[in-house]
Amino acid sequence: MTVMPSPTGVAALRSRYERMAHVVPEVEWLLHAPYVSAIEDLKRQRNAVVLAHNYMSPEIFHGVADITGDSLDLARLAVETDAEVIVLAGVHFMAETVKLLNPDKTVLIPDPDAGCSLADAVTAADVRLLRECYPEAPVVTYVNTSAEVKAESDVCCTSSNAVEVVESLGVDRVVFLPDEYLGKWVASQTGVEVVLWKGHCVVHERFTADEIRRFRGAYDGEIEVLAHPECPPEVLAEADYVGSTSGMIRRVGDVRPPRVLMVTECSMTDNVAVEYPELEFVRPCNLCPYMNLITLPKIVESLEHMRYEVEIEPGIAGRARRAVERMLEVGRGRGG
Repeated sequence: MTVMPSPTGVAALRSRYERMAHVVPEVEWLLHAPYVSAIEDLKRQRNAVVLAHNYMSPEIFHGVADITGDSLDLARLAVETDAEVIVLAGVHFMAETVKLLNPDKTVLIPDPDAGCSLADAVTAADVRLLRECYPEAPVVTYVNTSAEVKAESDVCCTSSNAVEVVESLGVDRVVFLPDEYLGKWVASQTGVEVVLWKGHCVVHERFTADEIRRFRGAYDGEIEVLAHPECPPEVLAEADYVGSTSGMIRRVGDVRPPRVLMVTECSMTDNVAVEYPELEFVRPCNLCPYMNLITLPKIVESLEHMRYEVEIEPGIAGRARRAVERMLEVGRGRGG
């Protein structure tokens, strides 16, 4: 990194840090602040914005992000920005989704190796084979997939609108890709037969029902458990609420339970805790190894050198965009 801020620039960010002081130790902020200041300077120079997923670490999510949310929120809100450059602080399929809905903007991802176990679990060839096996069944694809897979699909969905999307098709059977556990959750909420694929999230599949019960026992049951539907079914059965990342955030705001356990990526818990400092957040912490590849220094380098640009082959982009747009026509649910 060749761009470094002035001491004045670092001092100006003090109020930004004070919001997150109870989740980011000051000694860590002293290391982060120069990069935060440098990113702010580069955003102005490049007419750029930073989009940060809910799973980003607090120094990114609260330190440099202009737009935050789940993967679909980020893509939608990016359409509304006048910025010429979008830096996606998240994983590669999210950057592709942003590019699909914003084809005329430059979309950068700070680390092209920031992938996703779900996106890696299924290929376009797999989808074509499934179509041969179930020719009458529409293919519903979770947004946590590559553009190539989306291009072979009929419609995309998010974790919050998956049931609505499936039921909107008016059929008795669908093929649902790639998350097996989300698919099982959808099947439990609808009368449609769901053909499943054995893809799993490396974060959510590690939670166990015994772990949740131990937390309840440690706090004599005085804890609100919120779980993402990518978790195994036995974990969801132990939860007080099952929903997408945005759904969990809304639940905290609506209910304000004094003690919360969020069964999802633990950086998200830190980010929500910034907004609700009066609540106690219990952390059964599983970090996403892919999300954690995105760091402040890499965001600086991305803006400084305009790398790594996300590009999608036009033939694939057009078909993938249609699958995403069909989802938007069904409902405006917030995503995974």
